[in-house]
Amino acid sequence: MSRGLISGEQLEGVNLIRHEMKADCRGSFTEVFQHSWDLKFEPCQWSIVHSVPEVLRGMHYHRRHDEYFGLISGKCLVGLVDLRPESSTYLSNALYALDDSNISSLCFPRGILHGWYFLSDSIHLQGVSESFADYGSDDNFGCHWNDPELGIDWPFDRAILSERAEGFGSFSHLMETLKLPSVRT
Repeated sequence: MSRGLISGEQLEGVNLIRHEMKADCRGSFTEVFQHSWDLKFEPCQWSIVHSVPEVLRGMHYHRRHDEYFGLISGKCLVGLVDLRPESSTYLSNALYALDDSNISSLCFPRGILHGWYFLSDSIHLQGVSESFADYGSDDNFGCHWNDPELGIDWPFDRAILSERAEGFGSFSHLMETLKLPSVRT
């Protein structure tokens, strides 16, 4: 599957990193993060997250921190919407397909609305530039994953959500809350 971008457009500042697996009779070794890759990402926390099939984590938005999402095992879809008014891809979306046959990661800056849906039992590595313990209500926003205004062509119609994500409002409400323009300027 590991097809990378499957719909939408490449968003400014979003990096898809395809990792090289070195395998021999002992198993394999794969670098998933190198400071020299110049990703404009300074992690302060790394987490390993396990998700069961049909779980959707998102759609989340943060003003203060950048993120790194690396699928280690399984299959998933990653949906992104650029909410940075200064970006050349403002209000554009992207949908990526990732799987463990070609380990890949996505690194993206603050201001990108994001969510991930798991097609199979999966494990991902998540890096953030602000510790989860420091998340505050002033930087932890979201909207409902299947709002048509997102423009993400999710190929499913139901998902297992957290209680918080289940209560997320519309994309329009998120834009109003963030005081963001609803058209490119």
